[in-house]
Amino acid sequence: MKPILIAIAGGTASGKTTVVDEIIHHFEGEDVAVLCQDNYYKELDDISLEERKKINYDHPNSFDLDLLYDDLKKLISGKTIASPVYDFKEHNRKKNEAKEIVSTKVIILEGIMALYDSRIRELSDILIYVESDPDVRFIRRLKRDIKERGRDLDSVILQYLTTVKPMYDEYIAPTKRFADIIIPNDTKHDVAIEILAAKIKDILK
Repeated sequence: MKPILIAIAGGTASGKTTVVDEIIHHFEGEDVAVLCQDNYYKELDDISLEERKKINYDHPNSFDLDLLYDDLKKLISGKTIASPVYDFKEHNRKKNEAKEIVSTKVIILEGIMALYDSRIRELSDILIYVESDPDVRFIRRLKRDIKERGRDLDSVILQYLTTVKPMYDEYIAPTKRFADIIIPNDTKHDVAIEILAAKIKDILK
């Protein structure tokens, strides 16, 4: 049986990972593989760290969408892939490191541009967009980037104002129109997850 591919998109810190975790919770004992689009930022070994810090990572061109598409096709065909691993502190892929992902019954792609590429949308069985209030997303991102990614307050604010917000408005928010399901993440969304899980189980049967 062909695996089910679920693509989950949404703005930075909108709660995509939370939604993924809640979906997985409904499939205990069943195979679910998660592919994080962040790991498919392009390799930037040929430029310095200072130059890498200046790159607009919220633009579609910052991702290796061709590699992501090829890896998704391999997973759907039953093959195992070696996904890149991204280092947010170095703004680059980790050298000589990859994450083995085995083809499973349910494959979830999660990332800000998960619904952007038409090729990936065509591969997907269910398209989801996670929506959250912009102020809430900014606060979540601020806390996360300082705590987990080694950023300082000024750099996070500057990046948000110059690239994150404008790119969200131009490239990410418009992909909402492709979604089969839009999940609001400002309030409780148990019903949406229950319906989604039931639909996935129905497809698997």
